[in-house]
Amino acid sequence: MLDLRAIRSHPDEFRQGLERKHADPTLIDQLLRVDEAWRNALAEVERLKSVRNKASEAIAKKKRNGEDASADIAQMREVSDRIKMLDDEVRRLDDEVKELLLTIPNIPHASVPDGKDEQDNVPVRYWGDKPAFPFEPRPHWEIAERLDIADFERAAKITGSRFVVYKGLGAKLERALANFMLDFQTSRNGYTEMFPAFIANETSLIGTGNLPKFGDEMFKLEGLPYYLIPTAEVPLTNYHRDEILDASQLPVKYAGYSACFRSEAGSAGKDTRGLIRLHQFQKVELVKLVLPETSYDELERLVEDAASVLEALNLPYRVIEICTGDLGAKETKKYDLEVWMPAQGVYREISSCSNFEDYQARRANLRFRRDETSKPEFVHTLNGSGLAIGRTVAAILENGQQEDGSVRIPDALVPYLGVDVIRPAE
Repeated sequence: MLDLRAIRSHPDEFRQGLERKHADPTLIDQLLRVDEAWRNALAEVERLKSVRNKASEAIAKKKRNGEDASADIAQMREVSDRIKMLDDEVRRLDDEVKELLLTIPNIPHASVPDGKDEQDNVPVRYWGDKPAFPFEPRPHWEIAERLDIADFERAAKITGSRFVVYKGLGAKLERALANFMLDFQTSRNGYTEMFPAFIANETSLIGTGNLPKFGDEMFKLEGLPYYLIPTAEVPLTNYHRDEILDASQLPVKYAGYSACFRSEAGSAGKDTRGLIRLHQFQKVELVKLVLPETSYDELERLVEDAASVLEALNLPYRVIEICTGDLGAKETKKYDLEVWMPAQGVYREISSCSNFEDYQARRANLRFRRDETSKPEFVHTLNGSGLAIGRTVAAILENGQQEDGSVRIPDALVPYLGVDVIRPAE
């Protein structure tokens, strides 16, 4: 959530920030109106409580002196009733302020390019040579079915659309990629490996900003205050919720493997075939908790950490800087890494790397202290995919396909998979 005191002091900056994101700037005015009503009600109730305290002393004095205090007592009953009503109003307005703060989007960083939608995103750099084929490249779902390593039809029978069952070397490829990515991030890039729960409570999802606004994008357990996680970002960011870390512990860097569950609300008709958009997929997530003054340098390093996996797998990719109109509600700045998909002739997102500044930390009460005499401050949180495994499988199949229907495996993955080529069954 945003800093209410900063909004009070510089409301125009926040209005302008929301306008840059093509969000509603009047949310700031609505918040300030409710906040002013809350402060006025609080001041009035505190004034009346002071009056009541002084009157109570006066009434006690009259009683000690044998004087009639009935009129004062009657007046104080009216004041007490007024206090009770105002206490209820203060609580209601305080809840309304908190609810508004939970729904107002984060403000984009000044360096983010202005734009309306994904068409205005800015390519930053390209890496790798696109493969040239002496044949028409096949889409990954067709390759997977020919190799008998993934079954979409039976997955639909078992569950429904947008699911897959990996089998044989397909299942092993999925597992090999998870192990390779975790080993790579822990041994080369200095992350601590984590294996989180795949279910999170509402408090955790509020902490990362998934709730209350994006509940329809997740799967909720019926009759319980739990959700299937949309990404390991949720448990990894909340791991230190309500804690105060020492500055010497920062940056905290976690790499967590998990299944991810998404309802894909609003995605009807998009990527209905293949591994690109599934209700359940696996991913290695990278989460950082950092000092505020280092967070944008840490974002650049996070992009390099994710990109280094693609380079190790020799998969051509590009980095895109996301414009203001395409930024999500939580991010101040974001880069997408997009991998080349030959059959479609396009780059497709395989990782998003984001800085949230203190937006999540305020919601999760995630703080640090610079030294023993310093007041606690909010950390800055970052996260990125390192990588989405299903999409990496898709990229390997399409970029490594051979004319005979086989797929060449990236050299770095061969020790994990045990073969350098996946061949069609004879």
